[in-house]
Amino acid sequence: MTGLWSPERLPLTLLFVSFIATFVVTRAITRLIRAGKGPFHDNIASGIHVHHSIPGIILTVVGAFSSVAAHGTAPMAAISAVMIGVGTSLVLDEFALLLHLQDVYWAREGQLSVQVVMLTSAALGLLALGIDPLESDGMKRFGHAGLLVSIALQLLCLLVCIRKGKYATAVVGAFLLPVAWIGAIRLARPRSRWARKQYDAGKLTRAKARANGFDARWGRRGLALGDLVAGKPTD
Repeated sequence: MTGLWSPERLPLTLLFVSFIATFVVTRAITRLIRAGKGPFHDNIASGIHVHHSIPGIILTVVGAFSSVAAHGTAPMAAISAVMIGVGTSLVLDEFALLLHLQDVYWAREGQLSVQVVMLTSAALGLLALGIDPLESDGMKRFGHAGLLVSIALQLLCLLVCIRKGKYATAVVGAFLLPVAWIGAIRLARPRSRWARKQYDAGKLTRAKARANGFDARWGRRGLALGDLVAGKPTD
């Protein structure tokens, strides 16, 4: 495994760092605006509130085009990686707003944006550390056959996790296959499509009990961490 700052890994590391830094700075500024403190204020142009996802989209598109044109050569590869990291962070910070097509930034629905950012950060962090979801002993031992079997198995497990409503498990499982296996085998979330179509009343009750126990132990901690970083939503 090469270092995070090695030439071949530098663009991805810069993308990861810029993504995290942009989210932290953006949330700090929006919290100051919400509290009415500091020199910051909403960006209003001709009576329209220009959300920061708009410059985020522009940066992401320009960075993507520049990255393709750079062919991995320095310094443009690093510059485009930073643009993509900053732009993507700005867009995902308002993911819930774009999904609902209304300003739910400080509403309970807005917590979805924080959760998406956290999952994306985890995926980028694993990539920056050099954990390649397409590498496995089977691939090395059996060549192309191992590659095809491993990809097919991995995709199947990930699709099952998603259909079972286990999105965080799917993100981590994309890099650590045993996590996807466990998520695919265990009971689905009770509100997932899998549970609604596949479970009878007894199994659905078991799924609800397991989900309630998990959420009571870990769910509130995740939301509390999100509120600490991103600001507590308005009831």
